[in-house]
Amino acid sequence: MILACDEQGDFLLDPVLLGAKLALDERELRRRMRLGQITSQVEIGIGDDEGLRRLTVRNGRSVWRAIVDAGNNLVSEERLDL
Repeated sequence: MILACDEQGDFLLDPVLLGAKLALDERELRRRMRLGQITSQVEIGIGDDEGLRRLTVRNGRSVWRAIVDAGNNLVSEERLDL
């Protein structure tokens, strides 16, 4: 899977696919995003992880985390319930 980015380099994720990663339908995902309940963070790899980015999306105690390479290819992903 290749993740799309906008002109600023921000990730653009399909709400249907992201909702599935967080066990939400698209409507509920969008509602929670409007309320600020869905948060995201991108970390840039350094050292051995240079060229990789870790994308973390949180919905309450549910987390979807993905590792993306320089070509925006999904290298790995995991879903956690904290």
